[in-house]
Amino acid sequence: MPTSSQDNRILVLGIGNILWADEGFGVRAVEEFHRRYAVPDNVTILDGGTQGLYLVNYLEEADRLIVFDAIDYGLEPGRLKLVRDDEVPRFTGAKKMSLHQTGFQEVISAADLLGRCPKHLVLIGCQPLDLEDWGGPLTPPVRDQIAPSIDLACQVLAEWGVTVSRRSAPLAESERLLANDIDHANYEMRPA
Repeated sequence: MPTSSQDNRILVLGIGNILWADEGFGVRAVEEFHRRYAVPDNVTILDGGTQGLYLVNYLEEADRLIVFDAIDYGLEPGRLKLVRDDEVPRFTGAKKMSLHQTGFQEVISAADLLGRCPKHLVLIGCQPLDLEDWGGPLTPPVRDQIAPSIDLACQVLAEWGVTVSRRSAPLAESERLLANDIDHANYEMRPA
């Protein structure tokens, strides 16, 4: 049932590490979402990268959350799976890259302990193929799921009463989520 977007603060978040091949799926998906669509003022689009607990403040400010991430569901590589609300914490995070890294489960738990976890959570996860290729790009089956994952996010936003509009002109460099040649077009498409 659609709800008024005026009363809801929504965070569209991509998490992951672009330096570890498919682990960068969430960041690349939110980057492309931002490149394609303009959103109302109550929607924040954020590259959460590997910020871990620093993301708690963003979750505290959101009533609804959509997360793009690489998730090891044990499925065929490149398969998308959408998980909602109470199911989300069970699936977040494909792999911790170090003992110091905080998983997104801990971020959700911290926001919940503070009494400010978003009321509605949606995780759009993609089954990774390769998490070991340091500096490598997304693998083809995962890269091919960026557009379908964005379509899923648009469907969820529509359910929540939010209308997104396709951008008519490319974003200026200063408006992009990623700069300094680490955006998808410059970093992953560079010559080998």
